[in-house]
Amino acid sequence: MRMCLQTLVLLLGCFGVSLSVSADEASVSSSTFSEVSREQSAEGLQAFRDVYRVLMHPRCLNCHPSGDAPLQYDDSRPHAMNVTRASAEAGLQCATCHQTQNSEAYGVKGGPPGAPNWHLPEAEMPLVFEGRSVVELCKQLKDPSQNGHKTLEQLYAHVAYDPLVLWGWDPGGERNTPPLEHAEFIQQFRVWVDAGGPCVATTPSSTESMHTVPQ
Repeated sequence: MRMCLQTLVLLLGCFGVSLSVSADEASVSSSTFSEVSREQSAEGLQAFRDVYRVLMHPRCLNCHPSGDAPLQYDDSRPHAMNVTRASAEAGLQCATCHQTQNSEAYGVKGGPPGAPNWHLPEAEMPLVFEGRSVVELCKQLKDPSQNGHKTLEQLYAHVAYDPLVLWGWDPGGERNTPPLEHAEFIQQFRVWVDAGGPCVATTPSSTESMHTVPQ
């Protein structure tokens, strides 16, 4: 009987030590995860600065205007011929002129550009880029009620694989391309997504903001 009690005490003692070690390990793991998380968030924050530079380029911004008229050319002027969302409602769809590839009807430098599914975002969910600050655009992209009900992963798939997006890096004619190569752009987008899509600095002591974007 005494041996059983001694064995039980030893087992409980071992179990207690085991619990103590596990708690310490959990504390260390939590602390380490917290540090990595803050670091990753900062990396994601910085990565979105590059993402923002691309999204504000005419190849992206022209299809995400603040009004109902798509923009065109490298100076983002309102579309000629008074084309607006109302034009599509009246039966003149974007794809009427903007077909699945660039048109050479007026020469490769001047024909209507084209890519599959050329269109504006829906009026009910316009996902405006024009005039948005870096923080405003970041928050808008993360909001399913404004981004087409997409998750961050779905947004990544859109910018990584959608032929309409890819056209921006091969627009033809004398059109400019975004400031980053597509591979670098999606790499930075991936960093932002993996960090949870941070839009502002998360450390209480930090005064960092994304409103000012380095040139």
